[in-house]
Amino acid sequence: MSTVVYTADDGIVTTIDGRPGDSVMETAVRNGVPGIVGECGGSLSCATCHVFVADDTQDLVGAPGDLEDEMLDGTAVDRRENSRLSCQIKLQDGCAYHVTTPREQL
Repeated sequence: MSTVVYTADDGIVTTIDGRPGDSVMETAVRNGVPGIVGECGGSLSCATCHVFVADDTQDLVGAPGDLEDEMLDGTAVDRRENSRLSCQIKLQDGCAYHVTTPREQL
């Protein structure tokens, strides 16, 4: 199992055990985590699963690919250096992920 800690813009923290191979977005949507819409279902054609990756998770998830980098320019809340689309972050077994959701996705 993997653990994903989602911190909402208002400070509410939700911790979910996720399945390795699933994305941070899939895990959130499946478990009703507020703040992640995932409108395109993970096909990298929207930016409604935008998250800010915590410093302790950056090395684990790496940098966005070229297409993801372009999609991040269309987020509802301005992107930051630690912005990622959660549909592109795949869970690895035994790892803990920490992300914060922006105040809005649409």
